[in-house]
Amino acid sequence: MLVKLAVLFSGNGSNLENILNRLHQKTIGSNTYEVVLCLCNKKDAFGIQRAKKFGLESVIVDHKDYKSREEFDEILVQKIKESGADLAILAGFMRILSPIFTKNIKAINLHPSLLPLFKGANAIKESFESDMKVAGVSVHWVNEELDGGKIITQKAFEKKNLSFEDFEAKIHALEHEILPLSVIEIFESKVNLPK
Repeated sequence: MLVKLAVLFSGNGSNLENILNRLHQKTIGSNTYEVVLCLCNKKDAFGIQRAKKFGLESVIVDHKDYKSREEFDEILVQKIKESGADLAILAGFMRILSPIFTKNIKAINLHPSLLPLFKGANAIKESFESDMKVAGVSVHWVNEELDGGKIITQKAFEKKNLSFEDFEAKIHALEHEILPLSVIEIFESKVNLPK
């Protein structure tokens, strides 16, 4: 089956590039994956250049152009539906989404902590500074609650005496590992599909 993916990002785009490298136009198991939409809410995000390396033009929808979160989300929903994507992947997309998005789009999010701990934008720093002995990353379904949807995959590591730079690098390496695997798992096994 051809699986069409939309990837939403806000910044550097390393997770976008990772998905393009690992899944775009690749056949894995019984599915072929294709990124049909790269969507960004910042016109100067570096991820736009990363997408161009794969011949993909990013659609820019600047949230500052809209009066409300709901108005912005309506445009996101429209662009994703127009693309025909089977799944939207939030890969460093730094916007809190309203029910207009969450009730209309099947989406997963990559988060740099072991949810339900350390939700929100400062997860890496909070996880690093906590007295927990392990840290990690999560992929979860997107719902109305920030970083609160059903967890699909998690991977942990021992913090030991890592510097903050090494800790952050370890988080990003794990993100690159589990995000494509989560997408494959969703479509191979049909498990974890939200109700």
